[in-house]
Amino acid sequence: MTRAYIGLGSNLGNREENLCQALQRLTAHPGIQACRCASLYETAPWGNTQQDWFLNTVAEVETTLTPGELLQVLQEIEKALGRTRTVKWGPRTLDLDILLYGEEKIDLPDLQIPHPRLTERAFVLAPLAELQPDMTLPQGSIQDLLAQVLPEQEIRLYQR
Repeated sequence: MTRAYIGLGSNLGNREENLCQALQRLTAHPGIQACRCASLYETAPWGNTQQDWFLNTVAEVETTLTPGELLQVLQEIEKALGRTRTVKWGPRTLDLDILLYGEEKIDLPDLQIPHPRLTERAFVLAPLAELQPDMTLPQGSIQDLLAQVLPEQEIRLYQR
């Protein structure tokens, strides 16, 4: 079993329901176990800022899947829940990204682990810090990295 962290985001439709359905599908997969999820965070859009705010979280999973197999599962879940890829960093019903996969470092055209923009995004760092407050990445501690991006990025705990 390998511990992996998956970023989840949605800003189209019922954002909360989109994330809940994605988590249900993740945990229903036979190669994925022991799912633990951070709180939901509302975050301003990143990249293309002319769109609705996102609802984001991070799931910690134990998996027997290879990184490539896990990526395929995530893409199948995105597609099943209505994801279409038309505009880079545009609105989406669901976005699932492998952030970390054990200690693996992968640099392929369709898969990069750790996620290449992991340390630049509060919407990933805040839920990761909630799940693993003592986590250290090659660039520094999760707490220090979060403190560096927070002044520039809007993020708040989601209130139902």
